[in-house]
Parts: sequence; structure tokens; C-alpha cells
Amino acid sequence: MTDRYIQLLLQFPPRTITNEEELEATQAQIDRLLDQNELSSEESDYLNVLGVLVLEYEQAQESIPDIYGIELLKVLIQEKQLLQKDLVPIFKTESIVSDILSEKRRLTVRHIQELAQFFNLSPAVFFPVRQNTQAIA
Repeated sequence: MTDRYIQLLLQFPPRTITNEEELEATQAQIDRLLDQNELSSEESDYLNVLGVLVLEYEQAQESIPDIYGIELLKVLIQEKQLLQKDLVPIFKTESIVSDILSEKRRLTVRHIQELAQFFNLSPAVFFPVRQNTQAIA
């Protein structure tokens, strides 16, 4: 790493974005870089890192409108390439994870709260949709 890249890292250390305030601060840093006439290779690399962080945050904020509850959990596990054991901190045992995914058990309120925090989503997406609110195919 060059001194310039280290200087950029020290000035605004790149971190996972977890809220709108951090998003705005990261975007402001991106804007400062883009306002320059020319970027050095170090500045360009740093800009790419910040861009990836913004993209990851925005993708995590996208709502998934037609999938809820356990079906959503299955999709998230697949998309994030997780294993059942990765969810043991939430469900306590792999057998409970397996029972939830095979719909032998229901998600509890505590499960829903912890899943929402784990996946950075609204808890509402983990509640099953009632039959009368589902769209007719």
C-alpha cells in the first residue's frame, strides 16, 4: 500500500454501512473524490471500495415483496450461501433450523427479531402472509 492510500484509509476508514447516516457520510466522501479533476490509482481503488460498500447497503435495503416467512428465509440462506449451522446462534440447534426450514416448526417472535437483525431487514418480512392477503395467481 502506498502512503496516499493509507492516508485515505485514515481520513475516512471504510466500514460496512448499517444506517442512513453512515450511507450519507460515505456518499459525501465519494462525492469529494469525484469532484476532483483526476484521480490517482490509489484514489480510484479507494473509490471502488466505497462504491462496493454503498452497493451492499442498498441491496440489503431492497424489499422482497412477494416472499415472506420461511420461504424468504430459504432464499436468503441460498443467496448468502449460508449453511444451517450458520443460523445456530439464532435457533440454538441445527435440528431446530432444519425443522423450521422443513416447516415442521414455526418461527417464534424471538427468531423473527434475531433474523431481522442478522439479515438487516424489517421483522415484518419474516411473518407469514395470511391467505386472504396473498395475490390470486
